[in-house]
Amino acid sequence: MQADLSVILPEIILAIYVMAALIGAVYTAKDKLAPMLVWVTAALMAVLGVWIGTSGSGTTEAFGGMIVDDAFSRFAKVAILLSAAAVMVMGQDYMSKRGMLRFEYPLLVALSAIGMMVMVSAGDLMALYMGLELQSLALYVVAALRRDSIKSTEAGLKYFVLGALSSGLLLYGASLVYGFAGTTLFSGIIEVAQHGEVTLGLLFGIVFLISGLAFKVSAVPFHMWTPDVYEGAPTPVTAFFASAPKVAAMGLFARVMHDAFGHAVADWSQIVALLAVLSMFLGGVAAIGQTDLKRLMAYSSIAHMGYALIGLAAGTELGIQALLIYMSIYVAMNIGTFAFIMMLHRDGKPVTDIRALNQYAKREPGRALGMLVLLFSLAGVPPMLGFFGKFFVLRAAVEADMAWLAIAGVIASVIGAYYYLRIVFFMYFGSEGVEVETARSPVLLAFFSAGAALMLIGVISTFGLEGAAATAAAMLVH
Repeated sequence: MQADLSVILPEIILAIYVMAALIGAVYTAKDKLAPMLVWVTAALMAVLGVWIGTSGSGTTEAFGGMIVDDAFSRFAKVAILLSAAAVMVMGQDYMSKRGMLRFEYPLLVALSAIGMMVMVSAGDLMALYMGLELQSLALYVVAALRRDSIKSTEAGLKYFVLGALSSGLLLYGASLVYGFAGTTLFSGIIEVAQHGEVTLGLLFGIVFLISGLAFKVSAVPFHMWTPDVYEGAPTPVTAFFASAPKVAAMGLFARVMHDAFGHAVADWSQIVALLAVLSMFLGGVAAIGQTDLKRLMAYSSIAHMGYALIGLAAGTELGIQALLIYMSIYVAMNIGTFAFIMMLHRDGKPVTDIRALNQYAKREPGRALGMLVLLFSLAGVPPMLGFFGKFFVLRAAVEADMAWLAIAGVIASVIGAYYYLRIVFFMYFGSEGVEVETARSPVLLAFFSAGAALMLIGVISTFGLEGAAATAAAMLVH
């Protein structure tokens, strides 16, 4: 039992901290402690992330195989904890000035992070669902944090209703898999599905599982909650939705497909490939007509999940490596972009209208240049870091004899470049309009600058990331 608990020690430490902080905050000054709680929670998550990334080795199972600690889960946990910590610190000043920073906020983010850590370590359908629901229940509340806003309340309600539907699909799929495999352990399911001998019932179970997981990564046609939730939630919360939960959901997707159905790649690969193509094209086309930056980033995230799914659809070790690299780069791009969006305001109110950026480069040339770098990276323009992310997933598709999927990815990327370049056009060549102000927050500026710099030095950054991702991918693929 002690050995089992040591495997999930980071999760236990974070959970104990959250419960102690919650009790302490309730019996003291509550919201006056919120700024301090943000910094303390973020610091603890960053420390745990570094600890997980530097101390673990090999593969260890706990609780009879329900929890798996390997290089893949450690890679994903580091990305989850560091991105969640970064977004919390980044949005602290924004939420304080607008009266939205309550003591529950950092604690709910931490609780959702615990759920995400369980998700990427799951070795059993029960552990998978437990982690998924812990993450989701905390996120439903965070989405509706701005209680006096109809849009925020609507965002939370839509997320909850559609999240409940996705959980139902996932549970039904899990029950079918259990019924035909006779076990909920991934190690037992993969033995039943050896040599591609998948029964019709088990195949239906796989389809329902994929449908439930597609909701969590906002893949088409299960994406309908994303634009409204991104627009309605407070911007720091939107930034959080666009980072850590995406890594966790994609990590869980890869874990289930390879650890439980690794011998039946041919049966699920085409389904995932279809989701990838639909997500890339719908996300790219729908984003073209958007005038709100947050809605545009929502459709952008749908398209980016499509590119990431190309790596999963490849069904190979190289595909998983490409998926991990892509998700790491995606998180860094989003943190930098949302830091920029949080800096925009007029008369103390946040501004998310794209047209407000008209002639922005004349007033803020340095920040306009930084945003240009981030947008070029999101579009996959070489030599930005985003280009290498797309290059890895497209290469994985080609080497898995799915050249058609790689071609579709290239075409979708060209379509997607339009709406990113449209923002650049407004910043540098737009007509004169009402000037937007830029917050002078040193924290936001630091994250924005770091994100832009990271995208610019992409060639150097990718070498270290590729090695870590290769190790993690080798652990996952059997």
